[in-house]
Amino acid sequence: LNASITALEADLATTLSDMNESMDTVWMLVAAMLVFFMHAGFSVLEAGCVRFKNTQNIMAKNLMVVTVGFLSWYVVGYSVALGVSPTPNRFAGSGGSLMDGFWDDKSLFRVWFFQGAFCATGATIVSGAMAERTQLGGFTAFTVLMTCAIYPIVIYWGWSGQGIFSYPENGASKSLVGPALMDFAGSGLVHLVGGIGALVGAIMVGPRCGRWDEDEDGEFEAHNIPFCILGTFFLWFGWYGFNPGSTLQMHTAQDGYTASIVAVNTTLAPCCAALVVFALRALVCEPKKLDVGGMCNGVLAGLVSITGPCAFVKSFEAVIIGLVGGCIYQAASMGMRKAKL
Repeated sequence: LNASITALEADLATTLSDMNESMDTVWMLVAAMLVFFMHAGFSVLEAGCVRFKNTQNIMAKNLMVVTVGFLSWYVVGYSVALGVSPTPNRFAGSGGSLMDGFWDDKSLFRVWFFQGAFCATGATIVSGAMAERTQLGGFTAFTVLMTCAIYPIVIYWGWSGQGIFSYPENGASKSLVGPALMDFAGSGLVHLVGGIGALVGAIMVGPRCGRWDEDEDGEFEAHNIPFCILGTFFLWFGWYGFNPGSTLQMHTAQDGYTASIVAVNTTLAPCCAALVVFALRALVCEPKKLDVGGMCNGVLAGLVSITGPCAFVKSFEAVIIGLVGGCIYQAASMGMRKAKL
């Protein structure tokens, strides 16, 4: 009888372990697919924002980000970002290139896909900032650099558990400047990296030809506002994979509670940011008009603002974060126009 009970307990433990592993895998795959779908949002949004004659070019760049970006992640990016070395350092990872070792630990496949979708998103951010004034070849070269080196190194610093922003010391997580970085889904590690790349790229290539000529002012308006709105909703929808999916597992009640509060905060912050931008442009900032395109950018500003702290703040704090994020976006937008970038 004791032998039968022991065998039953072992079988139950194996079944429970398999079920947990399956639930984690399904959760991460669905989340990764939602993040992947964000590329449809980027494509439609950017196509609506540029002039009609440049829509095919911007669509080609978004396709290039996904195709070249994932291949770069396969060959080099994953290894640098999350590769495990017998002698880890604080700068970059090694191991796992070309999926080396994945067949020994098949759970790595879901991590590769989920984090690869994040990596491609970081590169896509740059395409919109340099739209209508960057050749496809040059942007493709940048995509390779971004997905092979720039983004993976920063991810290693913050999310590998061994990098300069978060590493173990005396049983606690530390960083070079004190407490370890807390960035749940990537406000800094994903969006700030892409945003800095976008800003530097925009400065380097300069404004579009004739962009700041007074007689050409209306020439550069978004040619398709419905595309802008649809793309924004696509991105917002994909963000529910980006943020809740960053729990990286879903087999306990606490995982479900965390994902729930993350989803709530991912809803509240962009609502507040969008409304504050819309109100500022309608009532305060010249030329004081209803700006639906600006409201779309406000949604994205709120989403980016809440991505890092989404699992660590209460709902009213998410509202405040959204309001502040919207104000910062509006100030940055006005600054960009002032600098004529």
